[in-house]
Amino acid sequence: MTRKRVLGAVAASFALTLFAEQALSVGYMSCGVHKFSGGGRHGPGMYEVLKKCGEPTFRRGNTWVYDQGGGRRKVVVFDDAGYLLRIGDGGR
Repeated sequence: MTRKRVLGAVAASFALTLFAEQALSVGYMSCGVHKFSGGGRHGPGMYEVLKKCGEPTFRRGNTWVYDQGGGRRKVVVFDDAGYLLRIGDGGR
């Protein structure tokens, strides 16, 4: 792995951590006509979010980041069983 790739991976990991910490208070996300909110075992699973929202911009384990356009991002966190736990605003 080149130094540039290592630095890029570190920067992406750091940015994801910031997104996840910043905004896990928004609680909902829209994908077209579909709206999602967190709820653990009462919320949708990974498959349903993937089917209705498509592939996330960035994925690290159970944390996915969706680019919502206009510089807006949503951070989607799933529990270990794959259920939607919470959604946060990833900022601009």
